[in-house]
Amino acid sequence: MSNYHESQKNRDDEFYTTLSMIEDELKHYKPHFKGKTVFCNCDDPYESNFFKYFAINFNHLVLKKLIATCYVTSFEDMQQEIKLPSNTNKKPYKVEITEVTDENGDGAFDLSDIQQLLKSDKNVCTVLKGDGDFRSEECIELLKESDIVVTNPPFSLFRDFIALLMKYNKQFLFIGRGTAITYKETLPLFMSNKLWLGWNSGHFWFRVPEYYEVKKTDFKIDETGQKWRRMGNISWFTNLDYPERYDSKPFWKHYTPEEYPKYDNYDAIEVSETKNIPCDYYGVMGVPTTFLNKWNPNEFEILGSTRYHDGSWTANDINFINGKGKFTRILIRRKEQPNDGH
Repeated sequence: MSNYHESQKNRDDEFYTTLSMIEDELKHYKPHFKGKTVFCNCDDPYESNFFKYFAINFNHLVLKKLIATCYVTSFEDMQQEIKLPSNTNKKPYKVEITEVTDENGDGAFDLSDIQQLLKSDKNVCTVLKGDGDFRSEECIELLKESDIVVTNPPFSLFRDFIALLMKYNKQFLFIGRGTAITYKETLPLFMSNKLWLGWNSGHFWFRVPEYYEVKKTDFKIDETGQKWRRMGNISWFTNLDYPERYDSKPFWKHYTPEEYPKYDNYDAIEVSETKNIPCDYYGVMGVPTTFLNKWNPNEFEILGSTRYHDGSWTANDINFINGKGKFTRILIRRKEQPNDGH
């Protein structure tokens, strides 16, 4: 994740994704990448595990091209090793790869091959004219030529990031906070089935810079002195489809007015846990945002949220029961209607 201007104001933006976390998610989307150009537009190649993953798996995924851009590289000594002009220290740059070969002749494709490729005379590294911000004109031109964007953008720039992807009609897979589900810029995309959550969501460990403060919880320092932070409510956001998304979910509870009261100020029932969605209710239901981790678009339609419903945003939530407000809810309705006489 790059260190953008806004990230200086939001210093908790620098969370670096582990390779295992990337591998665990990307294994579900392999068919999407054949013959495609992948753009990692928030990724220093010497630091980003996204770049490492796609470079190492370039041939396995049958990629056409891999592009990575960074705002400012963190490893100045590494940047001196690649064959760039002498004035490139602390300069943003891009890497473009169209083939990955066995550079060290050991009969395998691994990280050492990528490191040698970056230091070779093949000119895969070039300095950017701009600042490397994913919103810059230069990076947008690279975005236009790409097919799929995969990265971990700064959390504070989520709205700008998703807006850019939608503007240029790109396929994507990226990491964000689960709270972004209910953003004004995001929720309508879920409702129109243009955006959904990926395979994995939950709590994840991220590598963080040295300047991050020590915390009592969700924080550790490993044997090398590297700091780590665990972030909760993290999700993968994507428009890449996968078969398991359409698996039928086994809801078994039956509706009763006592267990599923209606909101005081809206015609919808309260469902406090996703697992408790009644199997025989066909009206509007207010469910936790975690429902989207199990959302099958063939079974349920998303109607909005407790702040966005009936085509407009409201200042106040509508999910009150006996005068007491509930947590933010997603409004859903079962697509399958009951048979006559049900």
